[in-house]
Amino acid sequence: MKQFLLKSKSVLSNHFGFFLFAVILFWLKTYAAYVTEFNLGISNTIQKFLLFFNPLSSAVLFLGLALFAKGKRSYIWLIVINLLLSILLYANVVYYRFFSDFITFPTLTQTNNFGDLGGSIVALLHLYDPLYFLDTIILIVLVATKFANPKPIRVAKYKVSLVFVAGILLFSVNLGLAESDRPELLTRTFDRNYIVKYLGAYNYTIYDGIQSAKASTERALADGDNMTEVRNYLTSTYASPNPEYFGKGKGMNVIYIHLESFQNFLIDYKLNGQEVTPFLNSFTKDANTLYFDNFFHQTGQGKTSDAEFMLENSMFGLPQGSVFTTKSHNTYQSAPAILGQQGYTSAVFHGNYKTFWNRDDIYKSFGFNKFFDASYYDMNEKDVVNYGLKDKPFFNESIPLLETLKQPFYTKFITLSNHFPYPIDKEEATIEPANTGDSSVDTYFQTARYLDESVKGFIDYLKQSGLYDKSIIVMYGDHYGISDNHNAAMSKVMGKEINSFENAQLQRVPLIVRVPGVKGGVQHQYGGEIDVLPTLLHLLGTDTKNYVQFGSDLLSPDHKQVVAFRNGNFVSPTVTALNGKYYDTTTGKPVEFTDEIKQNEQMVQNSLKYSDQVVNGDLLRFYTPEGFTPIDRSKYNYNNRDKNKTKVKTAPEGEAK
Repeated sequence: MKQFLLKSKSVLSNHFGFFLFAVILFWLKTYAAYVTEFNLGISNTIQKFLLFFNPLSSAVLFLGLALFAKGKRSYIWLIVINLLLSILLYANVVYYRFFSDFITFPTLTQTNNFGDLGGSIVALLHLYDPLYFLDTIILIVLVATKFANPKPIRVAKYKVSLVFVAGILLFSVNLGLAESDRPELLTRTFDRNYIVKYLGAYNYTIYDGIQSAKASTERALADGDNMTEVRNYLTSTYASPNPEYFGKGKGMNVIYIHLESFQNFLIDYKLNGQEVTPFLNSFTKDANTLYFDNFFHQTGQGKTSDAEFMLENSMFGLPQGSVFTTKSHNTYQSAPAILGQQGYTSAVFHGNYKTFWNRDDIYKSFGFNKFFDASYYDMNEKDVVNYGLKDKPFFNESIPLLETLKQPFYTKFITLSNHFPYPIDKEEATIEPANTGDSSVDTYFQTARYLDESVKGFIDYLKQSGLYDKSIIVMYGDHYGISDNHNAAMSKVMGKEINSFENAQLQRVPLIVRVPGVKGGVQHQYGGEIDVLPTLLHLLGTDTKNYVQFGSDLLSPDHKQVVAFRNGNFVSPTVTALNGKYYDTTTGKPVEFTDEIKQNEQMVQNSLKYSDQVVNGDLLRFYTPEGFTPIDRSKYNYNNRDKNKTKVKTAPEGEAK
């Protein structure tokens, strides 16, 4: 034993010995994280091998930087680099536990949102998490106790060069194998899981940095010719209005009700014999309600902000980060501005502070006249949970604010209570939790019931006030509530195994549109959030032909029922495409690749590509539709002048600063 300790001390006191020991620890730790934390869709032997192999080149290249330093300083550098990489890995682990996605550089601009997460972050932490820093601790102890005690010399330059040559060779082998299994990996992917699966989390970070820099320079290089190409594409995909519905809601108010984290399976779902959402169930069956039961969220990293962006603009969120935080000063032709130029007053009601998701900045670019944020509400401790005001007091306190608006109005009410990790006070829960053993899934049904009751109270007010039959009411789920990290619990809820195909089907969220005087019914056509704006504008009698919109009217006979997901996957009535695999949407059984699938894939890629070009290049500054006046941001100011009062009179419409 003594001989072993002496030999170990000798090895670790050598720069290369300590370096190799650190590389092995870091390699194994990273692989363990891949296997236990990330759902990367490993499907063959090459992918299994690459998942094990890819942390090695990163460890050699990054930790190898420490070999440039002399003596003990080299060990300190190595520990610092190891710590930084460990923090990056752990940050991705925690982020993935909720978002099923990896951190991008643009998401780092959203850190002002993190302070409001509260219990959400705590729910994502596990007791074993300190193990992610165990190798760093071991290295520190070895150096602190002088068990690893290097000589005060510098490693020969040729030896350091050999380390980097070895690292580059390892990465080249890695990339070559990845390209053999997934050709054009770095040039035709919308899915971050692919990059991590094949190249690793650390190389992915470098790739993401390059992509982010590329996107940020796109605006400077863009010109009007880019817009011409986009317009030509949109002309070929335009869906003309359905005469049966066009203009049926002309002149009516518009009331959006944002159903936070609400998935469509909740509609008509019974838990222990009880309806989870009895009011919404009945609302979908209203004689004037169009209920779209094959409607999907299409959000990316921006989640709620992506949903808002699509509904207001009919353009996709970005592949990295959120438009709300990175492109808030772009030129847009949004719903509030389009309708504002037809005499509508626009307003958003939200029980959180205006800076969350940078709303107070981007809403000016959308042309919203008013933004009633938390400063207009009574934010007492009893009525606040998670991200802001509970839904029942939110709707109650919104009513007098709504009554100040001139009609017709275009409004949006953003709810908050049904948000991960779905906390609810015992006295407010009117249905028992589920019994899956997963606390977030179990209480999801209770917060959904609370949301259902909150919406019912607001709809009752609309009926009593006479607004109910003067308004188009649109309810939509913004994104999933239960991520694929909870598939085991969801299998118990749904009574079947939740695999990748079933998880894709669970991305349905409700779209419920009530139009007074229009015959309602269940609408089975497939669509997504990108399609809501053209559908709404056509109901209001505004043709969207000249607008830059990537969705199409859900009620149009020309609507193509191919729903693009942000990562390039898609779902249609016949085929679900997931990461290069194809399934029959009805049966879930694998199907062969066909020309029709190829055409649909091309359409999805073109829609995402051109939408990204418009947003990253700020291309709408080069094109103004006939009859539309560009939005002037300087006209809008959302400061509440009397924050001491719960209910205040609003400033004159569109008041200048």
